[in-house]
Amino acid sequence: MSLSSRYETPLSTRYASQEMSYLFSPVFKYTTWRSLWIALAKGEKRLGLPITEAQIKELEAQKKTLNLKQCLRYEKQFRHDVMAHIHAYGKLCPKARAIIHLGATSSFVTDNTDLIQMQQGLKLLLQKFPALLRALFIFAKKHASLPCLSFTHLQPAQPTTVGKRASLWLQDFLLDFQELQRRCDELPFLGVKGATGSQASFLTLFQGDEKRVEALDRYVTKAMGFAKSVSLSSQTYSRKWDQLLVSSLASFATSAHKMASDIRLLAHLKEVEEPFLKSQVGSSAMPYKQNPHRSERICSLARYLISLSENPAYTAAAQWLERSLDDSANRRCSLPESFLCADALCNELIHLTRGLTVSERFIKKHLEEEIPFLALENILMESVKRGKERQTIHECLRSHALKAKEQLKKTGILPDLLGALAQDPQIALSDEEIKRAASESSLVGLAPSQVMRFLNEEIAPLLASLPPLKVKIPDPQV
Repeated sequence: MSLSSRYETPLSTRYASQEMSYLFSPVFKYTTWRSLWIALAKGEKRLGLPITEAQIKELEAQKKTLNLKQCLRYEKQFRHDVMAHIHAYGKLCPKARAIIHLGATSSFVTDNTDLIQMQQGLKLLLQKFPALLRALFIFAKKHASLPCLSFTHLQPAQPTTVGKRASLWLQDFLLDFQELQRRCDELPFLGVKGATGSQASFLTLFQGDEKRVEALDRYVTKAMGFAKSVSLSSQTYSRKWDQLLVSSLASFATSAHKMASDIRLLAHLKEVEEPFLKSQVGSSAMPYKQNPHRSERICSLARYLISLSENPAYTAAAQWLERSLDDSANRRCSLPESFLCADALCNELIHLTRGLTVSERFIKKHLEEEIPFLALENILMESVKRGKERQTIHECLRSHALKAKEQLKKTGILPDLLGALAQDPQIALSDEEIKRAASESSLVGLAPSQVMRFLNEEIAPLLASLPPLKVKIPDPQV
């Protein structure tokens, strides 16, 4: 963690990876501007403009020679960041100075770089995502058949399995992975569109030759790693793309928050716990504390990312006619923060899911406490199958349940509800039939087979098709 006299975003200093932070760094941003100017010059030379090979080589040789302090001095002079960098680059490249940014407008470098950063950011997330899917896959498969008490309205409900619950988290993340992959695949380049999107300046440069203008757009788009550019733009690409991308990241954040919230609730019950290091301190005041701090941090960061999803919608709605600069300062803050926050969530989720532990003893204890009540629906079904009238049996079971709960409240001891039901002639089920209806295996229904079908048919083939993890997953700071 760096120490500075100036504020730094906690996302870059504590939570996000170095790789994601670098993508939104000044170095990456401004060297990408220079890559765009080089691609533009190469394309213009290729299509017949009087640009020499010596000029191209000079631009390439100085691409990474960044003097950011000099650029800031120029920006203070011109009050324009792109012009500042054109002058700084031109000073390094006297032969090529005259052809830097030829025919382009500022959005050629700013918007195209934004799209490159977001494309690379999505690719980084998609590299990491399989590690999260794989960790949850392993956890869900291991506990596919482990019965546990489920909760609706945070009240005990028909049992499920630990693996089924984890598979529901996994299903949400699968949808997120597919959505981010689609966004990455479909993300277009702005390309070479000019001051208002009409490409008029390039048409002038190529003496009215429309085909060469289109060829230049295709050349630069391909050179920068994109399959296609937008068909239509104003000076900027539509800010709807920002809205769609950040909404997809926020959707991932909702899945993260849901899972982490569930784990916090289960940690309270001592059924599922996140990893806790031997030297880790849970509280500065209470030495015994083992707080679910990773899950809490995930919820905290997820809420922040969800809140950021509104921002691009406001910006897209407020773009006047062919463009307005009131998007600039906003996007400088909101877009990097969105990607760094998504990266931090992905890192944290991977470490969390790899270290989850299950307490079968507490799970069994909580389940056994509620099974007599949870078995009532099965008993109802069995009685009806034997010709009993549903509403009559329902009322009979309700009466027995309320009586048992009242006694439990008074004495703290649960009476033998199942035994009482076996003695009731209205229900007409034997003690053995009652016990069978109350067995754990009968109460979880198809949950175990649902889990294995989902894992084998949807997750396993996907994981087998994905490349191995090639990036390090940093362990975020507290």
